[in-house]
Amino acid sequence: MQQIELWGGIECTVNRTRGGYLDQSRLNGHQDRLADLDRFAELGLDAVRYPVLWERVAPDDPEQPDWRWSDERLNRLRELGIRPIVGLVHHGSGPHYTNLLDPGFAPGLGRFAEQVAERYPWVEDWTPVNEPLTTARFSALYGHWYPHAAEEGSFWMALLNQVDATRFAMQAIRRINPTARLIQTDDLGRTYATTQLAQQAAFDNLRRWASWDLLFGRVTPQHPLWKRVAAFRLGDRLRQIADAPCPPDVVGLNHYLTSDRFLDHRLQRYPSSTHGGNGRLAYADTEAIRVLDPPPAGLGGAIREAWQRYRTPIAITEVHNGCTREEQLRWVAEAWDTACAARADGVDLQAVTAWSLLGSHSWDTLLTRPGTYEPGVFDTSSGLPRPTALADLWRGLPNDAARHPLARQPGWWRRPERLLYPLPHPGTARRSDVHEPAPPLMICGAETMLGQAIVRACDVRHIRYALADQSAFVSNPVEAATGVLEATSPWAIVNAAGWSDIDAAEDAEEQCRHSNVQGPVSLAQAAAARGIPYLGFSSDLVFDGSKAGLYVESDPVRPLSAFGRSKAALEAECATLGNTLLIRTAVCFSPHDPANFAAAVLDSLAAGRRVAASQDYRVTPSFVPQLVDAALDLLIDGETGIWHLTNGEALSWAEFAARIASCAGHDPAQIKPFAGPPPQWQAPRPRAARLGSEKGRSLGSLDKAIQRFVTERTALQTRSIAPVRALG
Repeated sequence: MQQIELWGGIECTVNRTRGGYLDQSRLNGHQDRLADLDRFAELGLDAVRYPVLWERVAPDDPEQPDWRWSDERLNRLRELGIRPIVGLVHHGSGPHYTNLLDPGFAPGLGRFAEQVAERYPWVEDWTPVNEPLTTARFSALYGHWYPHAAEEGSFWMALLNQVDATRFAMQAIRRINPTARLIQTDDLGRTYATTQLAQQAAFDNLRRWASWDLLFGRVTPQHPLWKRVAAFRLGDRLRQIADAPCPPDVVGLNHYLTSDRFLDHRLQRYPSSTHGGNGRLAYADTEAIRVLDPPPAGLGGAIREAWQRYRTPIAITEVHNGCTREEQLRWVAEAWDTACAARADGVDLQAVTAWSLLGSHSWDTLLTRPGTYEPGVFDTSSGLPRPTALADLWRGLPNDAARHPLARQPGWWRRPERLLYPLPHPGTARRSDVHEPAPPLMICGAETMLGQAIVRACDVRHIRYALADQSAFVSNPVEAATGVLEATSPWAIVNAAGWSDIDAAEDAEEQCRHSNVQGPVSLAQAAAARGIPYLGFSSDLVFDGSKAGLYVESDPVRPLSAFGRSKAALEAECATLGNTLLIRTAVCFSPHDPANFAAAVLDSLAAGRRVAASQDYRVTPSFVPQLVDAALDLLIDGETGIWHLTNGEALSWAEFAARIASCAGHDPAQIKPFAGPPPQWQAPRPRAARLGSEKGRSLGSLDKAIQRFVTERTALQTRSIAPVRALG
């Protein structure tokens, strides 16, 4: 058998809602970056799922296509030796002059496919319509996307129109290129359920095959779906499809960790966001991986079922996990290993696809409104794609290269905490996946506010760590650094230790420098000598605040204080090392830290005291849980140099306090602004050391971060004062 190929794909959806069109290629910037294709080639891709979308090429008139964008990119792919798998509609309903319920949709796509094939007769692989079943559900059964229908007859009509569009497209393409292959994708999630909902689950598990069964010509009067679909006066359409089928040359499986579902009639066990029904029965619909133990068959089960059903070559056409970086790595590694195991068992599995090469936008809102951005193989948040740790992993998988240590550990879907709604199994032991321990992440300064936050993040993210004894670095930092590395053999080091009292440093500059420079630099140098990544933290106080705009990473430093000088010296020393990542922050606030400014504001307001805060000094706050997660992602990605991580908004201390007060339900008028610096400050501070970034996006909305801070701090305080039952 030929080796499993490595494919790639960009999230290229152009979907329509009442608010208009959402074009992922514009959101991720690929619209204007031809050089992305060269970046893809560096991954060693054999093929790439690539858009030549109807909505983009002929948005206004089917007889006036604009080929300029597609010409440039398909020709470049050809030069790079990457096969394009051309998609014509991707979760879309076509241009504005058609839609999924329009009788002209299928013939229209057929004519467009002919134009594309005439333009690019050398293209061999095609996916005329991506995920027709999923698109029909979202557009015509659930009403999320245009034409926003929400009844079963419309769903079947939308599905048949897409199946016919695929048939007509391939007929037109094969008149020009008889050897053209149809690579038909869809999500193959399986439904599990309680006994009371077994009938609904059985129907869902039959329906999930519908687009492939139709294309294979299997939906005849003997098929269990025939009567149900024909009842909507679609029997003649079914006969036409069965009489002239268009069997896929490759069955493309898209399978996500959330694809498998569990239906439960016991609504009280689940949050209201999961509640729904079928018009007859009410039930909760949630991820099966969160309920079932042992876990559902997942991707491996979908591959086996598809092979047994069709005995047709299979490709995994989307592999993506919208999660923290280490969980993304773990899912990719497991998906590849699952594919290799299936191939070893005799399945003709031809390829695995690195999906969402440029990340994806707004899938957390199902593309119905602006949402969050999820990085993929590249992170495009800065406007220029930055390879993440996924790039190295994908590049090495076909060659069985060494994997990142975190990729060798079990993902959350393999750990006990995945079970949010476990079913009772008295006397049944849960299966546990056994993995060899990975090298730890070494954390120095775990007693500090940042250090404690890093430990909490590692616990949540299942990143194994070891804690260094910081006292050993005081007398002989070089010897201590060497001893720590030899004793633990970490894969990376995070140093959250150091001098933190800005004002006290004015009278103890030498001690501050020893703490912030000598120890950290010794550790970074020892790590560099062993090729171990190092993460440390710097400050906005390396700047003097004279710049009119935001400070970015490349701006020259000019500290005003002893503390700022120590951090500037740290940056200068680390600049000569190739392994060091330094994060600059400003005002940090955390629900777990009782001593930060935000906590002091809430405590004063809760006690009925007004809060005085400077209106002349401006800062860019960083919410610590987000800061730590972003820093860990950058460390895992192998990034080096200086990065600014803030919540992206500059404001005065008084404005910051007023935001906190308002979010917590206090009267912002209780904040009393004053001119000049606070009287307790001894060290000079810059009036406006506002941090921006030329490397990446902010940590997210400051208002949302403040809301989370207030909510989590309240929850922590509530738990700490919970009454204790008296004994005796």
